[in-house]
Amino acid sequence: MITIAFLIVMLIVTVVLTLMGGGTSAPIGELALVSGVFIVFFCAGVYVAAALGMLGLLAGFALSERPLHLFIGEVIWIPSVNFVLVAVPLFLLMGELLLRAGLSERLYRALNLWFGRLPGGLLHTNIVSCAVFSAIAGSSVATAATIGSVALPYFERTRYNPRMVLGSLAAGGALGNLIPPGITFIVYGLITETSVGKLYLAAFIPGFLMAGLFMLVILVYSLIAGTPPLPEAVTWRARFASLGDLVPTAVLILLVLGTIYLGVATPTEAAALGVLGSLVFAAFAKKLTFDVVHASARSTARTTSLIGLIILSGFVLNYVLSSLRLPQALAQMVKGFALPPWGIMLIIIGFYMALGTFMEGFSMIITTLPVVFPVVIALGYDPIWFGVVITMLIEIAMISPPDGTVMYVLQGMRIRPGPITDVFIGVTPFVLIYIVGVFLMMLFPDIALWLPRILK
Repeated sequence: MITIAFLIVMLIVTVVLTLMGGGTSAPIGELALVSGVFIVFFCAGVYVAAALGMLGLLAGFALSERPLHLFIGEVIWIPSVNFVLVAVPLFLLMGELLLRAGLSERLYRALNLWFGRLPGGLLHTNIVSCAVFSAIAGSSVATAATIGSVALPYFERTRYNPRMVLGSLAAGGALGNLIPPGITFIVYGLITETSVGKLYLAAFIPGFLMAGLFMLVILVYSLIAGTPPLPEAVTWRARFASLGDLVPTAVLILLVLGTIYLGVATPTEAAALGVLGSLVFAAFAKKLTFDVVHASARSTARTTSLIGLIILSGFVLNYVLSSLRLPQALAQMVKGFALPPWGIMLIIIGFYMALGTFMEGFSMIITTLPVVFPVVIALGYDPIWFGVVITMLIEIAMISPPDGTVMYVLQGMRIRPGPITDVFIGVTPFVLIYIVGVFLMMLFPDIALWLPRILK
């Protein structure tokens, strides 16, 4: 039903844009044709990477007289040897090593001593732990899976509402790509040729703003609905003693983000330093065994292969669309619309929200960015600002029913079986707050642009 509704929405938008575009409706018609074929592939269960590559070839044969297929080897080779892209498997490997070395459990236990006695108790610890772990993991799924595996056993012996528990973990996981060093920013920078370092600076304040808003939701909920009995009072001595468990995470954050912000290392070099640091801490924890390294490398290779195939297939499609000049024609047509720039931006935001109900977030950015980005730039919006906004929209997609990836990861990790609707209901208030965050970014763009401007 969601897919049928989306097809109807796409049809209506196509008709409206065609009428608004007058005699320049050819690019809209071709773009609608490409979008329709992709949706058919998606509904047929074709893997996203295969769908993108096939769509690129079909569009080249059907809409161009040039032999575009002869250039595909070169098109794939250029991004595959890009130095920036090496950061993706490195960040994934760092997160895998931290999970298997038990450092994430030490992080959660220490933060619980500091935040566990707030109204909402362990729910606050979920958000803060996810926010801190996001600063070294770079992935929403990895953040949700790692903190979820540690947090869920804590709630087994408590009377917390399971919906709020799962919702807070999903919301915290959705910070994984937004708080630097998010992998989405690396892909966005690669496609749009935007500085990844500046994107990280721009995302710093929005990321922790969203974490604060999530904690505010938990606080209000706890004051209204009540909270389970809080644990016994924790002495300040115990709190300060727990800081030792935070040292590995703090050092890795300084090692990764500190070197990027200071200009000492590129994101790729910083990711390599992070892997080295995680190996050292795993050795100190006496968890650096062959089995741990092998399992971490195997999981990293599997995820990297999936991401790499999607990226390379996306580049094939992007090359074909750019050769047909569809994005450029669409950008020129948008300039002539009667709507103000903010009105068109609202349409783009609505489009991504609709798309996120049935499409995985990472695939969204690869598929749509080459078409949407020229339009956004033609409207006069800053590419750094839009990089943060589109990342937030992708994170919303990852926790939006019915197809949010993070929700299904947490559902599969539940100790006590229950319906997936528990996760859907629990995450809903956090999704609404995330949407509020996007509109705050539109009203106050300096939330993202202030830090890159003063530190340029």
